[in-house]
Amino acid sequence: MDDWQLDALCRGAHAYLFFPPSTFERKEERERREMKAKAICGVCPVRMPCTTHALQIREPFGIWGGLTETERRSMPLVG
Repeated sequence: MDDWQLDALCRGAHAYLFFPPSTFERKEERERREMKAKAICGVCPVRMPCTTHALQIREPFGIWGGLTETERRSMPLVG
């Protein structure tokens, strides 16, 4: 685990918001969950290293640095 991850606001009680559930999720439910997760990312002190990490390793799942899987795929690769 990288040091920045210890300060991430997605750790703990709200972690479930950042990844889809193992059961079916309606579009409206997904959008609501993603909006809540992105709001947390918006005030997170480690948003930039999180985004960089997700882009570098091509993280295929979840919301990282306020970006969904689809949003990350459309971004250029990082170093």
